[in-house]
Amino acid sequence: MNTAKIEEGRELVRQAEKCLKTSLLKWRPEYDLAADYYTKAATAFRIGKSYDQSRDCLLKAVDCYKHNTAWFHAARCYEQIVLICKETNNLLQVEEYANKAANLYQQHGSPESAAAALDKAAKVVEQKHPDMALRFYQHALEVSMIEDSSRSAIEYCSKVSRILVKLRMYDQAADALRREIGLNQQCESYGQIGRLAVVLVMVQLARGDQVAAEKAFKEWGNCCDAQEVQTLEMLLQAYDDEDPDTALRALSSPFIKHMDVEYALLAREVPLPQGMPASKADVIKNATASYTSPNADVSQSEDGAGDAADEEEEEGGLC
Repeated sequence: MNTAKIEEGRELVRQAEKCLKTSLLKWRPEYDLAADYYTKAATAFRIGKSYDQSRDCLLKAVDCYKHNTAWFHAARCYEQIVLICKETNNLLQVEEYANKAANLYQQHGSPESAAAALDKAAKVVEQKHPDMALRFYQHALEVSMIEDSSRSAIEYCSKVSRILVKLRMYDQAADALRREIGLNQQCESYGQIGRLAVVLVMVQLARGDQVAAEKAFKEWGNCCDAQEVQTLEMLLQAYDDEDPDTALRALSSPFIKHMDVEYALLAREVPLPQGMPASKADVIKNATASYTSPNADVSQSEDGAGDAADEEEEEGGLC
C-alpha cells in the first residue's frame, strides 16, 4: 500500500466531513464541495490500493450528489465502483452498481450514457459470467429501443444473439436473430441480413427443427449472396437426403469459418443428419437371419406333403 496516498485520502475525507457539518451561521451542508472531496479521496485511496475505503468514499459522494439532484455525477461514481469491483475481482457486485449507474443516467436524460455504462460493465464480466453480460446487453438494447437509436440497437442485439448462441440457448437465440434481422431491415442492411440468415438456419438445425430452418432460408435467402445461397442449399438438401458427409462439407464452408467466433463454433455443434439405412442389396456381415413366421413352416410342410401325394398319384396313374 502507498501510505502517503492513504493519508492524503484521509485528509480529504476530513475536509468532506467538515463541509457536511452545520452551525448557527451555516444552516445547510455543502453537498457539492463534500462530493468533490469524497471523489478526490476515493482516487487517492484507489492509488494507495485501499479499495474498500475508495468504494466507501464513492458511495458517500453518490449520496451528496443525490442531495443536489446531480444524477449524472452520481452515475459516474457508480461506474468508478464497477472498476474497483473489476480490480478486486468482485465481479458478482458489478451488476448492482452498473444497473444503478444506468438508472441514474436515464433519470438525467442521457440514455446513450446509460447504454454505454451497461456495455462497459458487460465487457468486464463477459469472460467469467456470460449470463450476467447477457442481462447487461439486453438492458442496453431496451434502452436503445426506447431512445429509437437503430444503429446502437443493432449493435446490442448482435451481442445478445452471440452470447445466447455461446450459452447454447438456441430457442432464445432464434428470437434474437429474427429481431436483429428486423432492425437491419429498417436500416436496409441487406448484406448483414444475408449473413444472419445463414446463422438463423444453423440455429434452427441446432434446435433440431429442419422445417424452421427451411422456412428461414425461404424467407431471407433472397438477401444472401451467391456463396451463401449455394452453401445453404447444399446444407438443407443434405438434411433432406440424410447425408452427413455433404452436411459437414457445407458447415465447413470457408465463409462460415470466418464468421464471428460464436457462429463458427456453432457450425461444429450442429447435429449432422443420420445416414440412410442400408439397402436390401447390401450384405451385412454377421447379421441375424430374416424373421420367418412359424405358420410359414406349417404351410410349407403342408404344401410339400401335398406335392408329394400328387407325384405319387401321377406315378400310380402311369402304372
